[in-house]
Amino acid sequence: MAASANLNIMMKAARKAGRSLAKDFREVENLQVSMKGAGDFVSKADIAAEAIIKEELRTARPTYGWLAEEGGEEAGEDPTRRWIVDPLDGTTNFLHGLPHWAVSIALEHKGQIVAGVIYDPAKDELFFAEKGQGAFMNDQRLRVSGRSKMIEGLFSTGLPFGGRADLPETLQELARLMPVCSGVRRFGAAALDLAYVAAGRYDGFWERRLNAWDIAAGVLIVREAGGFAEPLNPAGDILEDGEIICANEPMFPQLAKIIRA
Repeated sequence: MAASANLNIMMKAARKAGRSLAKDFREVENLQVSMKGAGDFVSKADIAAEAIIKEELRTARPTYGWLAEEGGEEAGEDPTRRWIVDPLDGTTNFLHGLPHWAVSIALEHKGQIVAGVIYDPAKDELFFAEKGQGAFMNDQRLRVSGRSKMIEGLFSTGLPFGGRADLPETLQELARLMPVCSGVRRFGAAALDLAYVAAGRYDGFWERRLNAWDIAAGVLIVREAGGFAEPLNPAGDILEDGEIICANEPMFPQLAKIIRA
């Protein structure tokens, strides 16, 4: 795939931030960590990675807007375009020394995600897509899985933590799904969950109470790999609501029926 100038800028920024994070990950015990909320931590590494990404993207495209986990939202001179950035998705994994976390960068144009990059430095896997151009991991074209039977399906989700009120709802969903599938995983990084659906490693994924920067790049990558992605509420909006359900084509209606019951 011949990447556009914007996608090349995004991949360069993701890799640069990833190198910085990987260095800090090797010294994770020495990181100074502050509490940002129940189960939600921020580290110097997180902030530094966002600064690297912002410098790269803003230097190349100074007129674009900005939405990111740490730095919030900034309007750009060009009101039609903005970057949506999660410098470290899977922060809790990172701080516990678990090598499952990623950098996520999306480009939004006129309300539509047109390019997305998810970089996993620990495994050196770069997932990326542009609207209408397909999805890739490094040099490999991505396609969602071809499995169609729920009993063969492997799914992923997030589990509420820190006393969140949606735990009973999630447990009910798991009780309906787990008897009819081959397994459910909770790996703690929504961006990688979506990338894994695109790569056929998972057959589907659902979660609620996410932020736009957690899922913006992943939604495009799933769709460009041939997957279906919708808000949990069919009348809703994925990025605004922070709720998503996605799967390959044959399993999507089956998974949606179980989760939306």
